[in-house]
Amino acid sequence: MSSELLNIGFGNMVVVRRIVAIVNPASAPMKRLKDEAKQARKLVDATNGRRTRSIIVTDSDHIILSAIQTETVAQRLEAEANAQGQNTRAALGRGGARPGTERTKAPAP
Repeated sequence: MSSELLNIGFGNMVVVRRIVAIVNPASAPMKRLKDEAKQARKLVDATNGRRTRSIIVTDSDHIILSAIQTETVAQRLEAEANAQGQNTRAALGRGGARPGTERTKAPAP
């Protein structure tokens, strides 16, 4: 089983299948998310002391800070998916749903 890695800057990598979201850190909710992750000891700072330009949310509820722009990280993710011959959702290993939150259809009456 291979794990595709995504470069998030300065030699730091993230396993593509663990990524749930890549978001801009400028909004107040994202700042709160970052603060809560720090208190819960689930914050990973991969900025090398530079300004945070994107926040990566993983399926384990870890929050990863990157100094690379959100759009650039998304383009790298898309390029990784294209190199593997998959669409982005397939590269993430799911149809966009977070593990454990998939909905099932109710049986037809």
